[in-house]
Amino acid sequence: MGKCCTGESGYIWINYEEMTNLSKHLNISIDELKERYLDKFGARYSIKEAVYKDGFRCIFFDEEKLNCSIYECRPNQCRTFPFWDYFKKNYDELERECIGVKLL
Repeated sequence: MGKCCTGESGYIWINYEEMTNLSKHLNISIDELKERYLDKFGARYSIKEAVYKDGFRCIFFDEEKLNCSIYECRPNQCRTFPFWDYFKKNYDELERECIGVKLL
C-alpha cells in the first residue's frame, strides 16, 4: 500500500483544474493550496514531498493509515499509475514499484 506514494524523490504534477478540485476538497483557496502544499517549477506545479523512511513521500500520504488522504481528488498522474508510457519500456522497474502488476 502506498508504494507509488513513497520512495525516491520525484514530481507529482498537478494542473489548474486539479488544483481547483483539491482546494475545494480541502476547503482552502488555491493561493493557500499553492503556498502550503505545492512547489512551483517554471510554469508547472508539483505536490510537495516530505522525508519518509529511507526516501520521500507525497505530502498527502497518510503515514498511519498507509494510504492517500486525498484519494477522491488525487491528480491524474496518481490516478493513472502504473499505466505510464515510461513503464512500458521499464517493466523490471514497474514490478518493483507496483507489486500488484505481478497479479495481472
